[in-house]
Formats: sequence, structure tokens, C-alpha cells
Amino acid sequence: MKLKKSDKIPPIKPSKRLTNDQRISMFRFMLQAREFDLAMQRLNRQGRAFGGVYSQTGNEASSVGSAFALGEKDVLFPMHRNIGGHFVFGQDLNTLMLAFLAREGSLMRGTDGTGHYADVNKRIYGNISHLGAMIPVAAGFVLASKMRGENVVSMTYIGDGGSQTGEFHEGMNFASVQKLPFILIIENNQYAYSSPNSVEFACKHLSDRALGYGCHGETIDGTDVEIVYDACWKAAERARRGEGPSIIETVTMRMRGHAEHDDFSYVPREELEYWQKRDPIDRYQNFLLEKKILTMDDITAMRTTLIEEIRAAIDYAVELPFPPAEEGLKGVFVD
Repeated sequence: MKLKKSDKIPPIKPSKRLTNDQRISMFRFMLQAREFDLAMQRLNRQGRAFGGVYSQTGNEASSVGSAFALGEKDVLFPMHRNIGGHFVFGQDLNTLMLAFLAREGSLMRGTDGTGHYADVNKRIYGNISHLGAMIPVAAGFVLASKMRGENVVSMTYIGDGGSQTGEFHEGMNFASVQKLPFILIIENNQYAYSSPNSVEFACKHLSDRALGYGCHGETIDGTDVEIVYDACWKAAERARRGEGPSIIETVTMRMRGHAEHDDFSYVPREELEYWQKRDPIDRYQNFLLEKKILTMDDITAMRTTLIEEIRAAIDYAVELPFPPAEEGLKGVFVD
């Protein structure tokens, strides 16, 4: 993106639909996602986290605000930078830590360490590492639900890089033609691995593509959780009325490399400084303090509790064994 030194950080735009209790819940989920992220970074450096560790720092407002807008029967297809959405949908820390530390008894039986699991009871599905491939799956889910007479909305995510894949086009075209109750969040975090937006696409906004599919599209500030919530709530209501899918582009920045092995040296320092000032958690914290919804003592206590819970989940997981080698052969070959 082209930076402007005069750019000012806009204030949080309050949603008329949220209560203060809901605001506190969203902030807690965002903070929980950040602390989980920091813990995974440390575990990666210690050699205890397996598979890629993909940071969600900078994406918390997009992940939490979008998932928070869904209803109790709706389904979530999160990607690797959407741990906040897992927490919104009720996933517990022990379950996540078992998966990320690849322990026996996890939802992936300890055969994977990057969250490629489905938890049907929590209405969480995914993720699929072939980026873009979850779009037709999430669309297919609500097609089946629609055929059964159910009014269910599905939501999935893609990055700016993954939005250049064939599955993106095929899935969005199909969902639009069928007017499926489907929401796609494009998390535009400025880089597809090391490729900046300028070499990825020529359109002004990635949501402009919605015009070609005949569905709703909009681009929003992905660092303001209440703007994200409002846009996704409206998209879900349109979907339930039979008005078809929506593409919502949340503009933000991943504040670490593509994964923890990536040193991020290709990002100009001034760009990182620009986005650091727009940290979604700092912005929302300042809003909650200003509106006297929380005090700094409340926030410190909340953070302390979350850190203790994460440490307890790590202790729980590391005491469990890794899976036996034969687990790697299950579900691969037909007997």
C-alpha cells in the first residue's frame, strides 16, 4: 500500500448493535488470541510447536469481529490466522493446544500441528492448506443446508494472496449464482508471503470483484473490530433473507512473517511503524478505557488470567505423549 505521513488514526466507530458486555467479550477474545499467538511463538523457538506457526498478530479484529457476528446455528471455516474465531465459537484452550503441539488424543490424533481439524460439535470446519480450497467447501456446506430447508450461514476466510487462486473464482461464482448464504472475508494483510499487493492484483479493492459475480462487496478497516462486526452482521442478515453471498475485504497487516521461519525483512520499517500505530488491540483497548467500559486494572487482570490459562493448557499438553507411528497411516489407505 502507498503510505501517507499525514494519515491519522480514526477513532473506533461504535456499533449500535453491541452492548458493553458484548464489547468486553470481544476484547477478551482478541486478547486471548494475541496471548495464544505469543505463546505459540515461544513454543516454536523452543522446538515444541510442530508444523508452521502462522501469526495472527494484526488480524485479531478481523477474526473476532467477523465470527462474533454469526448466529448460534451458523458455521465457521477458519484459516490459520483466525484463532480468535475459534475462541468466539467456544473452542477451549486444551483442545487447541493438543492440536498445535501434535499430542496423542487431539482432534487430528496428533498427526498435525497447524489446526487442520474439524470440530462438528463447535460448528468449526477446516482449514485446508491449499489456499482458496475452503471457499467451494464452505459454499457447498450451505448448499446442502439450503436443500434441507435449514437457514444456516457459513463464513470462511482467504488472504490477499489466496484470493488470486482458481478456487476463489469458482467458489464465489457458484455461490453467487445459487444465492447461497455465504460470507467470504478477504483478510488483506498487505503481503502474500513476501509479495506485496502491488504485484498481486491490479484492481483498487479486492472486494471490487463482487460486481463481476453479482454479489455484495465492500472494503472496510480491518483494525476496527466494531466496523468488522457491523459489516459481517449485515452480511449475515442479507444471506438469511436469500440475497446471496458477500465479499468483505478487511484491510489490515500481519505484523510478523508469513510463518515463524520468515524473518519479514522484506517489509519496509516505515510500513511496519504505520500499522503498529493501528494495532487492533491497542485501538480497542483505548476505546474501552475512554468510554469507561473497562479500567486498566480490569484489563491487567484479564490479561493475567488469560496468560495463566494458556500456561495451564501448555502444561497439560506437554505431559501427554506423541502419537504412535502407525497413526500416520490411518485414513490414508483403503483396507
